[in-house]
Amino acid sequence: MRNLKWTPWVIVRETLFYAMLVFVAAVMALPFYWMVVTSLKPDADIFSDPIRWWPQRVTFEHYVQAFTVVPFARYFWNSTVMALLGVVANLILGSLAGYAFARMRFRGREGLFRMKLASLLIPGVVTLIPTFIILRSFPLIGGNDVLGHGGHGLLNTYWAIVLPGAAGAFAVFFMRQFFRTLPDDLMDAARVDGASEWRTFWNIYLPLCGPALATLGIFTFQAGWNVFLWALIVFNDPKMSTVQMGLQSFSFNHQTDYGPLMAASVVVSLPVLIVFLFAQRYFTQSISFTGVKG
Repeated sequence: MRNLKWTPWVIVRETLFYAMLVFVAAVMALPFYWMVVTSLKPDADIFSDPIRWWPQRVTFEHYVQAFTVVPFARYFWNSTVMALLGVVANLILGSLAGYAFARMRFRGREGLFRMKLASLLIPGVVTLIPTFIILRSFPLIGGNDVLGHGGHGLLNTYWAIVLPGAAGAFAVFFMRQFFRTLPDDLMDAARVDGASEWRTFWNIYLPLCGPALATLGIFTFQAGWNVFLWALIVFNDPKMSTVQMGLQSFSFNHQTDYGPLMAASVVVSLPVLIVFLFAQRYFTQSISFTGVKG
């Protein structure tokens, strides 16, 4: 706790500071609050004048409509599977690549890492068409022949979402930064004991990376859960739609069904919120660790 001398100026300053924090927090939370309240209002109260900040009658009919008007449960399952597969892929490949760039000595290491890091500067829209062609031309998959012709390749599959981001540049950079914060003495001790490179990584360094893995898992899950544009490009089968694609189903012919749309938006927001609440302790630890050493 800070030791402040409570002069009139300090009291005014602290009061203004915390008032500003409360105001900013209220402004940031207002859209989420309005979304939840609107999902609980009857249709007649959504656009009532004057505005009703709390529903006079709470109803859950919009939540029922959200799961019956469109196959939202199917969309929810698709997004869950793709987000979790993306998390697993990034944790495994990102930690392996991060360890190699941080702890192993080999020719061209810095050059390769800089090339990987430079890929963060390339806008995602630039790689949309090349990535689409690669996925569509995967040989011997999805009806393709050995030259990648004749079928749809990996399009309309979960892998069309998971594979392009399986070893993202951010995951590699983030894990490399965390591995660099760990002491070199651990590796020296492992070398003296005759441990192999894999055992040094798996048994010594990886167990210390819990905060970094949890943080990377949060970022990756959020990115996989919110995927929209890329899903629109690689999916033309309605059964493969994601929750973000499902939300647009409530807007049709220049009309929007706001009640079910808000209810579905609340449901879509919950998984990311729950993941963050469970992992926020590791999140703050990881940020403090990776900020220590560049």
